[in-house]
Amino acid sequence: MSADLTPTVNPAAFAREVINAAVAGEQLPEPPDEEFYRQRAACFVSIKKDGQLRGCIGTLEPVESDLGHEILRNAQSAAFADPRFPAVTAAETDELSVSVDVLSEPEEVLVYEELDCRKYGVIISCDYRRGVLLPDLEGVETVEDQLSIACQKAGIGMGEDFAAKRFTVMRFTGED
Repeated sequence: MSADLTPTVNPAAFAREVINAAVAGEQLPEPPDEEFYRQRAACFVSIKKDGQLRGCIGTLEPVESDLGHEILRNAQSAAFADPRFPAVTAAETDELSVSVDVLSEPEEVLVYEELDCRKYGVIISCDYRRGVLLPDLEGVETVEDQLSIACQKAGIGMGEDFAAKRFTVMRFTGED
């Protein structure tokens, strides 16, 4: 993720455009033709309704050729393939808020003092199990909260020996 690139088209607005087109059965938009969208980076697309999570899908490493297509893929998946929620419907699209988090390259954490739940997201792993939690989430007040939730998502007990990585995000909200 290149911090010196600033998009002219808000990634959250692009993700919403993708979701609206997919829900309506229309042709999906192409990513904006600008340098920000041409970089390779992982991202998460989160959808909320009435302040509550409605869908969230992302990648920890880029799988598409560029960030624009990464957002396109994850926006569709957040709307239709998050196993925790039914598919988004046309009737609710006006009630949804969309955000996009573009991830930095994850780095190993050797001591928990290197974590900060406001600044860093975490990736927790033990054997084949892995849990991820984005930074600066409502209700996550401490590093202990963050690690506990990430471990719970992965099915890792807090007493188990696990590895941790941290990452930062560029968060895009609002859709202006």
